[in-house]
Amino acid sequence: MKYTGRIISIGMNKNCKPYVAYRVSSRSFPNRQCLTFDNRATIVPKEGFEKDIFENTYITYNCIRIVNDIAIVSNGSHTDVIADKIFLGMNIRDAIAYSLLTMDYEKDDYHTPRIAGVVTSISNKEDYECYIGIANDKKLLVDKVPYGEAVFISTYGSQDYDKVEFEAENSKEAAQYIFDQGVFANYKKPVTSGAAIFDGEWIIESFVP
Repeated sequence: MKYTGRIISIGMNKNCKPYVAYRVSSRSFPNRQCLTFDNRATIVPKEGFEKDIFENTYITYNCIRIVNDIAIVSNGSHTDVIADKIFLGMNIRDAIAYSLLTMDYEKDDYHTPRIAGVVTSISNKEDYECYIGIANDKKLLVDKVPYGEAVFISTYGSQDYDKVEFEAENSKEAAQYIFDQGVFANYKKPVTSGAAIFDGEWIIESFVP
């Protein structure tokens, strides 16, 4: 097992349903949870650890947002920037690129990269869109994910996306799948996770061990 930091996974699951999933992995701030609402999932400190935000401003944020049947996932506050730009009419690729370019990597001791992904709920091949991106201290990259595929990327991993077979069938299973199942079981120090799968509508679930 190795430590790879925060992880996002997007694309289509084994039943060709669009999904987004996110996992917090942490060495320094493990006392966090993922809370879900109608159109978002939020990472916050657990009760009793609220003061952690004064030690690190990067540990609380919306990790998933739903905007006009489009799902956005990221490892920081750029989730909201991407969501706002899409809501205002910017295309998906440019919304990711804009947020990563303007916000850049996190200015912490590790130069933690910002990672992000966006996927549409449209299931036909012609109109489906899925993009994943990363900004670290050396590059900014936004890639289109082919129809029917699933991928993942992490803050301290390869710095490029890897393909994955995402076996979860619904949002609840997806939140646990990225936490400690499949290939994700190979990465240590999981803290909490959240996911959304489109099945007529986006349904967001979280997993807190």
